[in-house]
Amino acid sequence: MTEPSFLVTPEGRRIAYRLTDGEGPAVVFCGGFKSDMEGTKALHLQAWAERTGRAFLRFDYSGHGQSEGAFLDGSIGDWFKDARAACGLLAGPLLLVGSSMGGWISLLLAREMGARVAGLVGIAAAPDFTEDSMWGGFTAAQREALQRAGQVILPSDYSDEPYIITRRLIEEGRGRLVLRDPLELGFPVRLLQGTADVDVPPSVALRLLDHAAGPDIRLTLVKGADHRFSTPECLRMIEQAVEELLAR
Repeated sequence: MTEPSFLVTPEGRRIAYRLTDGEGPAVVFCGGFKSDMEGTKALHLQAWAERTGRAFLRFDYSGHGQSEGAFLDGSIGDWFKDARAACGLLAGPLLLVGSSMGGWISLLLAREMGARVAGLVGIAAAPDFTEDSMWGGFTAAQREALQRAGQVILPSDYSDEPYIITRRLIEEGRGRLVLRDPLELGFPVRLLQGTADVDVPPSVALRLLDHAAGPDIRLTLVKGADHRFSTPECLRMIEQAVEELLAR
């Protein structure tokens, strides 16, 4: 595979991306926490875009994948700004596809970009997870360690390398929450959620569905699907959701 292209954000971070030219609205894939643009869902959508002649953008947040920077230096706001800079490569309307943390990033983009967003597909979307899942799930000892040492270590179900959660990630995330204030989504939204997801449980999707306001917001629960949402059947559902919104 050829080397990715790079952009430098207004904040000076060098971000890797891959942009496929094609018909718009352009589909933008926002990946998850510690994920990258070479993941199964991103590559599946890449192949779909090439097959159908659609414009498609995938990228790595700073500290992720092939982008520069240290993961531990990052925060939700930094990664949102990275995504915003990547979207600046494109003209015209966008269809946002956000996986896990990328669902939160997509909602932040939608809140800022307004009418430029033509639709949004959330895959196990995880809005406000730093506050509700991480901080809310910490024991008293973990909270104390975070305040004292500036970080806490959590096990990962996806690799042998644990998650190191920094105090900055938690504290900066509090300024990016989307489920505390009105959330107007004036475009079609499709939320896809597995019932066997233990990282972002269905209650999060139901909370988002209940909280967001908009003319066309739908949630699909898939019995037995986990957080990866990457079986052939799940990948086809993502593709179908994107195609449905583009057809509108």
